Amino acid sequence: MPPRTAKLAEDETDLRLFPPLRAGWARRGEEAPVPISGGNAKRVVFGALNLETGGRVFLAHRRQRGVEFEDFLEEVRWYYRGRQVALLLDEDSSHTAEDSQDTADELGIELLWLPKRSPHLNPMDHLWRHGKEVMSANHQYASIDGQVEQFINYLSGLSAYEALKKAGIFSKDFWLKP
Repeated sequence: MPPRTAKLAEDETDLRLFPPLRAGWARRGEEAPVPISGGNAKRVVFGALNLETGGRVFLAHRRQRGVEFEDFLEEVRWYYRGRQVALLLDEDSSHTAEDSQDTADELGIELLWLPKRSPHLNPMDHLWRHGKEVMSANHQYASIDGQVEQFINYLSGLSAYEALKKAGIFSKDFWLKP
């Protein structure tokens, strides 16, 4: 890749208003009641991590379709204006859609595909897991939009070193050396 190419890992994650329960209390031998309603609000957070600098770009949407992915590509292009961009990502249908591919070409973003069924290879997947563990598990927010804001603020507030470490980049077993 040309010098100064921004090498990014991209992924999306779903946030739901009702938190994943990872812990709870109940009397021994009794099940703990978990009240839920019929609706569970959802948002999709798109994210990209610069594999060299630890810089991050996030964008939240109500859905994950090609048009939302195209919005994210435009956000990435704006953030890295004037630089080449290579984006490592999975083969989700929103990524492989013809319009998405055309948008990436028009914006000069090179798409690099991960092997199928290999989320463990995507550093963003590890960063999402950490963010959900800290910000979402066992915590009920007043609104889904408030949760998304807090989630993105938390991940954006990590230092570059912390973000790269939590994404597994510094692991001796990391498969891709930037």
